[in-house]
This record gives sequence, structure tokens and C-alpha cells, in this order.
Amino acid sequence: MTAPNETGPEPQYEKVVSGYETFHFAEPFACEYGGELPELTIAYETWGELSDGRDNAILLHTGLSASSHAKSHERNPHPGWWEEFIGPGKAIDTDRFFVICSNLLGGCYGSTGPSSTDPHTGEPYASDFPVIGVDDMLRAQLLLLDHLGIDRLYASVGGSLGGMQSLALAALAPGRVARFASISAAACAHPHSIAMRYVQRRAILCDPDWRGGRYYGSSFPHRGQSVARAMGTITYRSGPEWQERFGRQRHDGPPTLYEDFEVERYLAHQAEKFCLQYDANSYLYISKAMDLFDLTSSRDEDEPAPIEAVRCPALVVGVASDVLFPVWQQRELRDLLEKSGSRVTYEELDAPYGHDTFLIEHRRLGAILGRFLA
Repeated sequence: MTAPNETGPEPQYEKVVSGYETFHFAEPFACEYGGELPELTIAYETWGELSDGRDNAILLHTGLSASSHAKSHERNPHPGWWEEFIGPGKAIDTDRFFVICSNLLGGCYGSTGPSSTDPHTGEPYASDFPVIGVDDMLRAQLLLLDHLGIDRLYASVGGSLGGMQSLALAALAPGRVARFASISAAACAHPHSIAMRYVQRRAILCDPDWRGGRYYGSSFPHRGQSVARAMGTITYRSGPEWQERFGRQRHDGPPTLYEDFEVERYLAHQAEKFCLQYDANSYLYISKAMDLFDLTSSRDEDEPAPIEAVRCPALVVGVASDVLFPVWQQRELRDLLEKSGSRVTYEELDAPYGHDTFLIEHRRLGAILGRFLA
């Protein structure tokens, strides 16, 4: 399949197999919803220099499928997924800050996930990997910070699932976060986004090649994962953008039941590319962690909601064209944070790129983030 005519900006993603460092935790790691990992590894990359006072660190949290490679460097010169946001004089100024980005627990780019080897069996965990939550991802990152000798972050920053993490870290470990930025995220997963991710997971689970998650070493659930990513891509961008980029353009010749319209070819191309870069089981586990996310209610009725523990200054950014995390969810987050006593800087962008705006709009979003960090 030839690539469609891509006239709009696209996020920079790649299959990262080298160029990162690893932190190994050799002790058992109990997971939030039951189950235990006998050990874990976290892949991470850094930019800038840690100050003598170890007080200039920014922890950058990733979205669902991103790696630790947020910015190019000598060990991996390929542009990172936030390439234009990080560097000398940029929004996250590496002349001033020490920036850390890790691959998520549950991922497939160097951190322990379903495709990693279970030391008890010598085989990939596959579907024996425990269900994890955002708090598990954060507790693994806190272990990494301990390893790096960083007690308190200058800032916790992220978009989408990364925005959930940046917010949740301020609730989970308020003494370790001086400020945080949450971009295109929410205080909890709402039914519409849960439904969209559920249907994506069903596409993978219903593929005969999923084999209960034990497809390693044989054909993987390519068809299901491709459909899942195509559906996901629809939620990441916006109709107005695609109207401008593709309209009703078709390829030459009579219509077929396959890729006929230019927008169909775009979705098929994006889905195929993703299938060659990302593990289907990681997609299942991490998207489920997003669905389980909720800082608005406590599991114990006698305890306050986790979001009430947040006290530090916050930046909350929403995007008017976002259909996955609609802007009313960022307004809700702003109101909850202000109610808990946080000083909130709130911004809305009218960019046409939908949810992916946090990966693309480096000028306007970068200016907002730079002012907040300054």
C-alpha cells in the first residue's frame, strides 16, 4: 500500500530499540489491582544537566504508545516525539532543566511489559502480565527517581495519558512535585473515551492470531491491531482538519470496498505503520490503565478523593477540537483543582489537530508551557 498524500503535520514516532538507559529493580513489585512482578526494568533517557542541588529535574510523562525518546541526542539522532519542545532556549529549556522521560511500565520500548521475559518461566509474560493502573506506572517512575537521587521534581509534565500521570503524581506523592502541567487529559476517564478504547481492545481480542495473548514467536494479531489503531486515529484528530486535508478526494478508477477515499488510505497507512512499531498486548494493558484512572473518588468512602491531596501550582491545557478528551473535561479538572486549593493556570487552544495537538502545536503550546515553567 502506497502512503497517502500527507499534507498535514504528524507526530514523530519510531520503534525504539536502542539509545536509552535502563534502571533495574530486582525486588518484587506488587501491582495496584493484584498480581506481582518479580522484578522490573524501566527504560529512560535524559537531556540537560542535573544541578548541584538536584532541584531542576522535570519528569516528562508519555502518552499511550510513546517511548522514552522525546528528543534526539547522540545515541539516537532520530527526532523525538516532543522534539520541538525540548532543548536549549525551548519550552523545556535544557540549559536550565534536567529532563527525564521513561518508557511506561507495561510498554514495549525497553521497560517491563507483556513482551518481556518472565524470569520464572523464561517466556514472555503475555497475558500473565498483571493488570496495571496509572499509580503502578508512577510508583515505578518514583523508583527511577530514587535511583537518580532526585527527591523533588521541579515539574511533572505530560499530555493525554501523560497528563493523567503528571496530575496523579502530584496526588500520589505531593511532597515530590513542585508543580505540574496536564495537557489534554482529565481527572478521570469518562464513559465516551472508555467506550472508544474498549472497542479498540475488542478488535485485538477478537483477532484469531491474538491466541489469548500468546502470539510471540508467531503471527501477531495484525488485523485486529490495525483496526484498533485506525479507530484510535479517528479519536486523535478532528473532522475539520480532515475536511481541509482530504475532503472527498478519491483515487482514480472505479470505487472498491477497500481504501477508496483519501482519508481511508490515510487511516490504513497510519494503522499499518503502527502495527510494525508497537506490541498489541502493551496496547491492551496501557489502554485499560487509562480506563481505570479516577482521581475523583476514593475506594474507601471514609477517605477523601485523591485529587484533594493536590496543592501545588498547576497548568491545565485543553484543545477545542479534542474529541477524545473534550475541553469540558479540562475545565472540570481546573475547577476540581481550584476547589482543592491549587493555583491553576488554565489555557484553551483552538488548533484544528484534535487530541494530537499536544504533539504538534509546539509554538503556541510551547509558549504556554515555557511561561509556566519560568
